[in-house]
Amino acid sequence: MTSIMLPNTVEYACVCGLLNPLTKLYFCRYCMKLRCGFCVCHEVDSHFCSNCLENIPSSEAKIRKNRCNTCFNCPSCQHTLSVRASSAAVPTPVTATADSPATSVGDDQKKEGTPDSTGTGSKQVTRKMYYLACLNCRWSSRDVGIPDQTVATGQWPVAEYANATRFAVLLEHYQSVVLHEKQEKQELWRRKTPKQSKFPSLTDRTGLTVSMIRRQMGWSDSKAQIKATPSPINRSAATEAVDELPPEIFTKEISLKNITTLQQRLAQAAKQPFTVNKLYPQHKLLSIKRSLRCRQCDHNVIKSEYNPSSIKYRIAMFAAYHVPEVRFVKCDPLTVGQESTLLLKMINPTINDMTITIMELPTETEEILMIEELKLSAENSASSSLVISGLSSSLAKQANLLEDPRMVERKVNGSFRLPDSSFVINHRDDSAEFDEVVQSQQEDPRFIIWRKANQIAIKLVVQPNEDCSPDEEVCIGFSLQYTYVSTVVEKSNTPTRGPQKQALTTRVYVKLGKPIKAEPVSA
Repeated sequence: MTSIMLPNTVEYACVCGLLNPLTKLYFCRYCMKLRCGFCVCHEVDSHFCSNCLENIPSSEAKIRKNRCNTCFNCPSCQHTLSVRASSAAVPTPVTATADSPATSVGDDQKKEGTPDSTGTGSKQVTRKMYYLACLNCRWSSRDVGIPDQTVATGQWPVAEYANATRFAVLLEHYQSVVLHEKQEKQELWRRKTPKQSKFPSLTDRTGLTVSMIRRQMGWSDSKAQIKATPSPINRSAATEAVDELPPEIFTKEISLKNITTLQQRLAQAAKQPFTVNKLYPQHKLLSIKRSLRCRQCDHNVIKSEYNPSSIKYRIAMFAAYHVPEVRFVKCDPLTVGQESTLLLKMINPTINDMTITIMELPTETEEILMIEELKLSAENSASSSLVISGLSSSLAKQANLLEDPRMVERKVNGSFRLPDSSFVINHRDDSAEFDEVVQSQQEDPRFIIWRKANQIAIKLVVQPNEDCSPDEEVCIGFSLQYTYVSTVVEKSNTPTRGPQKQALTTRVYVKLGKPIKAEPVSA
């Protein structure tokens, strides 16, 4: 069972050999295997602001440097700033025109209340002014002298940095270097490719096939391709001229309230202000919605809704929805050389009954054979996806993206008695706990001590190994075989009748705690 802020007690083995709790694993219903975070491909679907929920295209997000234009973070506590309104009296001077009657008479004949052309006697108009304020630490834009704006979505001034121009030149230089290296690699790959036949087809003669391949590869046409050269840049030179420290630096008292913290300085890495009166609001970073794709079969495992305000998933293949969950309930004190009782709880999350069989872990030889079979199946699936022969060399890189399977590094230093038979866990029924109909009792094996709806509790007898030290944590492992009803419709010539039931196996490791030294028996 996975607990917050506590070590994982029950862990499942992924296909690649890494151990993770069930909540961090995914299930591919096409491969029928568990996938961890390294066995799936992470893809960014959309960028959005978590405050104003505005969807931003990826090209525009790159120009904005992954920041929102309208939302700001508090430079003091990193919370989102709110726009506050206040009333302020603003003078509105009215200048007299040549056609006005006030210009034809002297200053002593001016009517009372007529504004002066100099603006000293102008009217005061109440207008709404807006400023940024933090509702958490009470920081406001007025603390650093930012003027109030007349519009709520006004253009708030951005602090300028001394080295901004230098960083822009460096960025442009290294972008040209990357483009130059990319073109050199493409030219080298083009030279290594075999030459075309002496008798090209009509499409090769017109260049149609070549242009299509270039578009699929993301290249430009050969006629319009111009070699990029890195832009020149002035190298930075070290100097010995350093400003001297002020004489009062060792004698002046320091107020920690006026000095920025490390978190506040790192939030503004370009300037890194020393005092709090130089903290300016920063544009809020954008959030992303990502989808996870199986690297072996290229099917989506996780796919979220495009709407930023929605928290639902279009595809949610979490392992907790398809694989039986094993929870640690209780274990008697462990003693080396003596047997103890272990209680485990198993839950069926699917809508179909599951037949569970607990078996021993595979031996080292069997595990090596499993790894070789996985590698062979991964190579076959990668080669079958390469349909276009002209692009096979470039698409062959997809096979390298697969995580190499490995041996499970968890050491098992405990043993237990295997259950003498298989058992069935009922399907999940959300309305069962509200149903007044009493369920029919069924005969269960002796190791099942409790059953309710889609949950059962089993009792196992465990014993630490003789070579287990008191400082070492006892761990047991077993292979869990369960039946899974597949709803994926495969393309085949023979028609299938309804969903098919398959037997899947996964490896489970349970930590039981540290053993106690056996007390010597007195004569």
